[in-house]
Amino acid sequence: MIYTKTGDGGTTSLVGGSRVSKDDHRVEAYGTVDELNSHIGLLAELFRPEPGGYCDELKAVQRNLFTLQTLLATEDADLYARLPQLPLEEVEILERQIDTISDQLPKLRSFVIAGGNVIGAQCHVCRTVCRRAERRVVTLAREVRIDETIQRYLNRLSDYLFVLGRHAVVAKGQQEDLYTN
Repeated sequence: MIYTKTGDGGTTSLVGGSRVSKDDHRVEAYGTVDELNSHIGLLAELFRPEPGGYCDELKAVQRNLFTLQTLLATEDADLYARLPQLPLEEVEILERQIDTISDQLPKLRSFVIAGGNVIGAQCHVCRTVCRRAERRVVTLAREVRIDETIQRYLNRLSDYLFVLGRHAVVAKGQQEDLYTN
């Protein structure tokens, strides 16, 4: 059964079973990462027929985000320590991917207006949701200890999504929509 009715009063369970308000900062953080994960799932499917392996890269990102969500949803320190962690190597993988994609792009001399094509637009949707997730984690980190790798990963992921959005447009021979005032 998908419904339990336990959340009808405005609370939800964390990993480990403790209950908190659905607007708790911890729930906001992992819930926004969950939203990001769903948007990246759509992006991966948009990339599926495209050459370049971005669908596989994005599926790897989704698996990392599930790990991150679980960590954010766990307040019990002993349980947290036994869970799979997000290794710093995952941040380094994103950095290498950013560098590889960036090397294929023209130098940027203006702000990019989100869009260009459907894939590019979805990259920017993912990027902005990622930035919001990062802000939610920063808010949570004021209250509880958060592994700094989580914040680093979200920060790099938004950069990755930005360059991937640019690449999605440029690789199709389309012009980026640049902001000029």
